[in-house]
Amino acid sequence: MFIVEEDPEGGYWARAVGESIFTEADDLDELRKQVLDAVKCHFEDGEVPKVIRLHFVRDEIIAVSGCRETFPATTLRGNSARLATTSPARPDHTCG
Repeated sequence: MFIVEEDPEGGYWARAVGESIFTEADDLDELRKQVLDAVKCHFEDGEVPKVIRLHFVRDEIIAVSGCRETFPATTLRGNSARLATTSPARPDHTCG
């Protein structure tokens, strides 16, 4: 399995989980080709996996406005969300 993320400077990068394989490309079609080539080069004949899984990870920031205090943004990673905060939100905050 490869973890795939967008590069902040443009393009994409992919790194294998459990293997020392890393590659990058300008677009997703090229990245798929690079991953396939890297896997074929990394493994010896007969050991190349039959399927390569690409796991796309995307961070999304949601700004919260209209509150008396500014709440930290929520970061989404994969299918789970975690609140990036140094202190828990208090129930006495009012938003309007």
